[in-house]
Amino acid sequence: MTDLNALSYTEEHEWLAVDGETVTIGITDYAAEKLGDVVFVELPAVGTEITAGSVVGEIESTKSVGELYAPVAGTVVEVNDAVVDDPSLVNAEPFEGGWLIKVAVAAGAADGLLDRDAYVALTEG
Repeated sequence: MTDLNALSYTEEHEWLAVDGETVTIGITDYAAEKLGDVVFVELPAVGTEITAGSVVGEIESTKSVGELYAPVAGTVVEVNDAVVDDPSLVNAEPFEGGWLIKVAVAAGAADGLLDRDAYVALTEG
């Protein structure tokens, strides 16, 4: 199981796991619950240059269609094809098998994001 306290979070309900200069990105359990049953996920191609704050994909549920925003700038180095093939993984395993993309970033790119306590305060507030 992922240590949720070791992750960084955004106000847009994304989580980031930093491993050196690679960041794994997904949406939080809170976001997955609010979306409802996820039925479609569109992600950027490997090699895509992304800019922090830009739209990098789409997530569709039985309730709504939403855009996925890049929390950091970098280059997409891996896409979770399992989520594209089975979008329900976003709901079932948001912090494990439901991750979305991995991005090569500059050191410190995820600095300044929310820690777990701040994210919990945001979602309960």
